[in-house]
Amino acid sequence: MTTVDEFAEGFLEEPGYLDFARVGPLSASVIAEVHGVDEVLSKARFGSLDALRAEDERMRVAASELTGFPPDQIVFQPNVGSGLMHAMFGLTGGVLLSRAEFPSITFAAARAAEALHVAEPTWLDTDHGRVTPGSMRDQLSASVSAVAVSLVDSRTGWVADIDGIRQVIDDRLLVVDAVQGFGVVDAPYEVADVVVVGGEKWLRAGWGAGFMALSERAIDNLTPVWSGHTGSGVIDPFDEVLPPMPGAGAFSVARPDSVAEARLSAALEEVASVGVDVIEAAVADRVDRIIDLADEFAVPVASARETPERAGIVVLEPPQEQLTVLSAALFNHGITATSRAGNVRVSAHVSCGDETLEMVRAAFTSYATA
Repeated sequence: MTTVDEFAEGFLEEPGYLDFARVGPLSASVIAEVHGVDEVLSKARFGSLDALRAEDERMRVAASELTGFPPDQIVFQPNVGSGLMHAMFGLTGGVLLSRAEFPSITFAAARAAEALHVAEPTWLDTDHGRVTPGSMRDQLSASVSAVAVSLVDSRTGWVADIDGIRQVIDDRLLVVDAVQGFGVVDAPYEVADVVVVGGEKWLRAGWGAGFMALSERAIDNLTPVWSGHTGSGVIDPFDEVLPPMPGAGAFSVARPDSVAEARLSAALEEVASVGVDVIEAAVADRVDRIIDLADEFAVPVASARETPERAGIVVLEPPQEQLTVLSAALFNHGITATSRAGNVRVSAHVSCGDETLEMVRAAFTSYATA
């Protein structure tokens, strides 16, 4: 096992980085993995390239450990958007979701409806922007065959109660976009039918690396509309077009990127060696300290304050006439954050240390005295 302090020491970003909800800088182990695979690709020694095929199984085993899904029910995806397209194009019936979800979800549902006319978005009225079991229960109808939700809302940091949602939707398919919380939220992924993950945020594995995990119910009920030659279960099926193979492998379009899989595997293995619950607690401590600083300097916090309702995100929402002042203060003190939609989103990981928090204090001091 790895301690959370040892885990944090493996990250290389400079102090002041608080934008992990946008992209997580790569860890030292991920970079080492890339260098190792690049060495293999650059030298191409006899027999070495064939070994890269093993990266797919390695990735699926690592993802299995963190999701609880069997490795043969997990398939590589180049990004979350592709996985959600697979899911939405494969559905039949109504799909209940919020318009406020990250566009990867809403666009996938809308495009599937426009193209195939077999899945139809049903737009959910939320509880002040939050998708809750109660709002789901109140708007379910017989025509709804699936619901879709983000594990963590990218704008507010709200953590969805996917266990509660599962209880109210009964045996309908539950599709979860987990990218904004995977690796820092200890969630019951096994209650979902489709879990789509990207490695670019809290896993800190970079872009172009992700996976989709499917329950047996999802495999039985989703049509693999986007199924390429690698989804046939036969290596290089020349001279014939075969049907999709049974199982999660059908949701594959082309050969997976072995370098991306190596990056993702290294990141998943690191997280597993520490424990998501341990990482979640460490992130919660950093978030508490940021919220305390905001309260000290009267910077309004619009996101959830209670640990079970939040991930690593803190949303600062000053009066509109002071938004530019706050953004400038953070920028001038070297804080990397996201400013949009009338607020500032800061997001902390385990590598957020005292130096970064002192930079936040200095920025808030400048804001308060401006």
